[in-house]
Amino acid sequence: MTSIKFGTDGWRAIIAKDYTVQNVARVAYATAEWLLTINSAPTCVVGHDCRFGGPLFLETVIQVLTSKGVKVIIQDDPFVSTPMVSLATFKNHADAGIILTASHNPPTYNGFKIKAGFGGPALPSMIDAVEALIPSGDVEIPEVSHEQLRQQGLLRKMSFEDMYVSEIESNFDLAAIKNSPFKLAYDAMYGAGQRVINRILPETVQLHCTHNPGFDGTPPEPIMKNLHELSNLLKHSDDLHLGLATDGDADRIGLFDDEGNFVDSHHILLLLVQYLVSHKKVSGKVVVSFSVTPRMARMCKFFGLDHEVTKIGFKYICETMTKEDVLVGGEESGGIAVKGFIPERDGIWIGLVLLEYMAKSGNSLRQLIKEVYEITGSFAFERYDLHISEAQKLEVLNRCKNDPYTEFGQYKVTGMETIDGFKYLLGEDDWVMLRASGTEPVLRVYAESSTQKGAFDILDTVKASILS
Repeated sequence: MTSIKFGTDGWRAIIAKDYTVQNVARVAYATAEWLLTINSAPTCVVGHDCRFGGPLFLETVIQVLTSKGVKVIIQDDPFVSTPMVSLATFKNHADAGIILTASHNPPTYNGFKIKAGFGGPALPSMIDAVEALIPSGDVEIPEVSHEQLRQQGLLRKMSFEDMYVSEIESNFDLAAIKNSPFKLAYDAMYGAGQRVINRILPETVQLHCTHNPGFDGTPPEPIMKNLHELSNLLKHSDDLHLGLATDGDADRIGLFDDEGNFVDSHHILLLLVQYLVSHKKVSGKVVVSFSVTPRMARMCKFFGLDHEVTKIGFKYICETMTKEDVLVGGEESGGIAVKGFIPERDGIWIGLVLLEYMAKSGNSLRQLIKEVYEITGSFAFERYDLHISEAQKLEVLNRCKNDPYTEFGQYKVTGMETIDGFKYLLGEDDWVMLRASGTEPVLRVYAESSTQKGAFDILDTVKASILS
């Protein structure tokens, strides 16, 4: 049988290769066994996103969980986003939630994410417990009708989406957003967030808000190379001021200013701190992953906020959010959470916070970023995902671990940090980081400099050095 391991954000595999009905059943069985260790009569929220086979794999999970006596709550509509499942888990006081999704990965993948009762990613200790319970052999999958399960009190249906939209309406000044001069363009990337914006801001210009399990051949990851259509829309329009994109399960954000320039997560995180502290007068700790710009430390020092850097994976940020008063938590990859909501990444929620910031301040996104630069200094961040052989990847990582680089071309290494991956400091504010992806077979190379040209020069120089 396939050995199943959870990565930085759930278990993911290629559909019909390792992501099969039987392997999903094995993980569901282990999740049920774990749930029964924390509650003799547990409840679990379950949903799937827009990917191929969602209803089939959902049915597998339902049958396995209920056969073990776990009560299941499902969405009464076809698909849901990860934040919807997390919120429904929290609001229903469920013991856990399961969302069948491969997030931003290519359409050939699907996955299995577990959510804890507090409405965020299951903590590392919880995932370890589930992994240890995955059986090595086949699991029996009963066939019981939904009506029978309902009569037995084991299955209940509700609208997670209605609950989620209601939460948005209660937490945002939608009137101020609608009455502001700033207009939004939204790209759902054919993902599970596609119905939400239309419900709350129907005047929004919308792209790829239809059900397409193949994502039209483009991985639903909200990064610049996948969002040229949205970028060009902003670039050539005089009456659009913000571009928002979300990934396949709508927990990651992509953002564009009114000129069609991509605004990365580093800038988004800094903007959120500035808005929440300066304008909303909220405080708390800022928790970011290792690949986020060190300039966050300057922002936190300026506002007198505590600052923590974690390993990569939102589950580590979430763990701190469940224990401490956290204002903002986020990753370089677009997964961000803020105080006042569940400890969960949410691309739509974060996009609305920034749109509200623009509406309340009367300033464009570019103007707000200039205000950030007055505190942190201007900077640019870029990333390469190198699809190289496993042997090449291991060779580079072993070199970093055992014989660290002292220079990359003309760039001299002045320091090194190894919280999660290998970050080489290159003097002043320049740095480069090498790390293997936890969800895909790639070597990621991250770089920051004072200009975009400088960041790309670092990336190109480092790539040539490590692959020579």
